[in-house]
Amino acid sequence: MGDVTATLRRIVEGALREVAEEKGLSVSGLPEIAFEKPKRENQGDLSTNCAMQMSRHFGEKPLALAEKIVARLSSDPYLEKVETAGPGFINFFLSSRWMGEALAEILGRGKVYGSSDLGGGRRVQVEFVSANPTGPLHVGHGRGAAVGDIIANILKFTGWDVQREYYINDAGLQMDILGRSTQSRYFEIAGSPEKAPFPSDGYKGGYIYDIAGAVREREGDRFLSLPPEESLPFFKTFAADTILTTIRKDLADFGVAFDVWFSEKSLYERDLVPSAMETLKTRGFAFEQDGALWFKSTDFTDEKDRVLIRSNGVPTYFASDITYHKEKFDRGFDRVIDIWGADHHGYVPRMKAGVESLGRNSEDLDVLLIQFVNLLRDGQQVAMSTRSGEFVTLRDVMDEVGVDATRFFFVMRRSDSHLDFDLELAKQASNDNPVYYVQYAHARICSVLREAEARGIAVPSGADVPEGIFAADEEKKLLSRLADFPKEAEKASKDLAPHILVNYVSDLAGDFHSFYNAHRVLGEEEQVMKARLLLMQAAGTVISTVLGLLGVAAPERM
Repeated sequence: MGDVTATLRRIVEGALREVAEEKGLSVSGLPEIAFEKPKRENQGDLSTNCAMQMSRHFGEKPLALAEKIVARLSSDPYLEKVETAGPGFINFFLSSRWMGEALAEILGRGKVYGSSDLGGGRRVQVEFVSANPTGPLHVGHGRGAAVGDIIANILKFTGWDVQREYYINDAGLQMDILGRSTQSRYFEIAGSPEKAPFPSDGYKGGYIYDIAGAVREREGDRFLSLPPEESLPFFKTFAADTILTTIRKDLADFGVAFDVWFSEKSLYERDLVPSAMETLKTRGFAFEQDGALWFKSTDFTDEKDRVLIRSNGVPTYFASDITYHKEKFDRGFDRVIDIWGADHHGYVPRMKAGVESLGRNSEDLDVLLIQFVNLLRDGQQVAMSTRSGEFVTLRDVMDEVGVDATRFFFVMRRSDSHLDFDLELAKQASNDNPVYYVQYAHARICSVLREAEARGIAVPSGADVPEGIFAADEEKKLLSRLADFPKEAEKASKDLAPHILVNYVSDLAGDFHSFYNAHRVLGEEEQVMKARLLLMQAAGTVISTVLGLLGVAAPERM
């Protein structure tokens, strides 16, 4: 049976072809037929305004065209009835045959129901988080981690060959500042703060004292007798390694596992930057001027050309990023997805230009921007400032509200929109808490199936779905929502939008709770009881699958 909208689209397209043939018209170039759920219960299961969109092409008034389409649909076995409404809407009421086949398909495919071959096995790399190893991950990084990990799950579910990558920014000025900050705190703890004054742009968080303390505990006072510049490389490496170890653990505990941790330093150790710059020069996108190497940004959408290699021979971040993306595509990826903080918005066109200058299509690179997270407690915003060191870490939030709620809340809105994260709501064991509401639906289903087993009631297989048994509005609404899952999964994949699945599973949980509260399952007449047990089994399977894609547990008891 497949996606109900796809089936209806084929049916309506067939009716339109018949009308077109009678009029001697072509149907090529017509807009795709779209369906939506009517706002009122008595307006059917799905509705389309295609007659209104296409009336001019057919030379008909919208209502007249709608009536001609409906006249050619009346005998379809998947439709109980079809009606015209208003100025030219067509409302579809699905038949019990459709419901039986839809349920059988869900139960038959089980955990792979909703998956597809949309990606066709093409290779895609998702690079996300990639925070400088200069401090613990804060909540903004956490949102990027959830978005990236879930997008990777969705892409794999829809047929892509996915690799997750973390780019370690372990070269450049920020690492020097980290080393000097740690070194200064070390001398301060050792009673000699004058040997290395704290840098004006240093990292002030308490974690720097912790790292400096760990250095003194392990190395003692041996650095007090050395010139600060001689010991700086040690402090830089020790601090970066310590922080990166913490980042790895936080991400692992958050349910995020990377296939590759790629070091920026390796670009220079493998001498890849000069090679990439030569490629740009050969392709005519780089030129030398005033002792520096420039990128011809003005050949694209930039208002001025940008420096790649400074006149002192030091590469810019842009040169490193172009080199890194060349290295990505050289590894054979068909598509690269970068997930960045929203403050990098202006850098996106430049990076796409860089990819295009390497001979790739700019569409081979997708960049998702992650907007800020506002943490709320009792309705008040929690103050955060990274530079002062007073910020809330991902670890803080995970420890307070749990991994499931943290991941779910991070992706409840589009990634490029601001997010208010209510810490108190995320901890509530009530239906007001969105993740609890969904998980409770799954636990409720498991509870009923356990009770059925305890009573010796055998749950039938998907092949035994009785036809014509689902008559209640709540049953039809729940089944219709379950049948929407393949379409929703593909949309989430195409749009790189985890919030689509959050909205879907929240609506699905709502439909399930409405069904469960309106109808008995156990103790009904046998055929009705077994049909409803199958419906619950299907709902549990889909809820579990979606929560799995979100990296959230589907508990069997709560």
